Amino acid sequence: MQDLDYAEMLEIPVSTVTVTKKKSFFRRKEQPPQDDLKERVVDSVNERVNERMGVYVEAEDLSDPPVQKKSKAIRFGKDRESKILFGEIAAVCVIAMAIFLTNIFMPTSAINTFLSSIFNPAQEVSEPKYSDFVLTSVVSSNSNADIMISDDGILTFTAEGTIYPVCDGKISSISMQNGKFVVKIAHTSKFTSVITGLSDVYSDKGATVKSNLPFAYSDGSGEVSVSLYNGDKLLDCLALSGIVPVWKS
Repeated sequence: MQDLDYAEMLEIPVSTVTVTKKKSFFRRKEQPPQDDLKERVVDSVNERVNERMGVYVEAEDLSDPPVQKKSKAIRFGKDRESKILFGEIAAVCVIAMAIFLTNIFMPTSAINTFLSSIFNPAQEVSEPKYSDFVLTSVVSSNSNADIMISDDGILTFTAEGTIYPVCDGKISSISMQNGKFVVKIAHTSKFTSVITGLSDVYSDKGATVKSNLPFAYSDGSGEVSVSLYNGDKLLDCLALSGIVPVWKS
């Protein structure tokens, strides 16, 4: 209040006032907020100054005004992410159009074949049963071999001459047993034939053999046997029609 009295003596108009509240060591009753105290002081000064000079003082807010943050406008299409997005969309459209055009004008193109293999996988081709094969003679039609079939379905003979497979197939293995060749022929993944007692083999492992072409030779010094298998099961369903093995009806 001393500053205010001094201003009145000098007859200087007062435009603002700063109120400083000092902390007290003794706890007092809750004081009014600083803004209310400032208003009260200003009102008191106005009354006293207005009587003498006709000047009215208003409390001035000396606190810094809030800083308004400038919002950065994002322009779609000019930032890096938008360019990448537009590029991906354009690439997808180009690919879709290319696929559409190739489907119309080039149905046998590589891309159509690739897509067809993905969306329309080839169905597994079923193999024929062993009974679907027509068997042929394992010896020449001019051979005088005495062919027999045992009760368990093994065909045997002893004669010199060339040896034929019972039907078309592929040689899956060649081995030796008692000085003679043993050949296994795969006709399907399950149906196989095993020929033992061979003196010589004309074809190598992995070679395709035909029922009308000889693949081995017997010198007649030992017995030749032919066994047919479905998987690991020995087939005992053979009969003879002359020298030609046939399936039992």
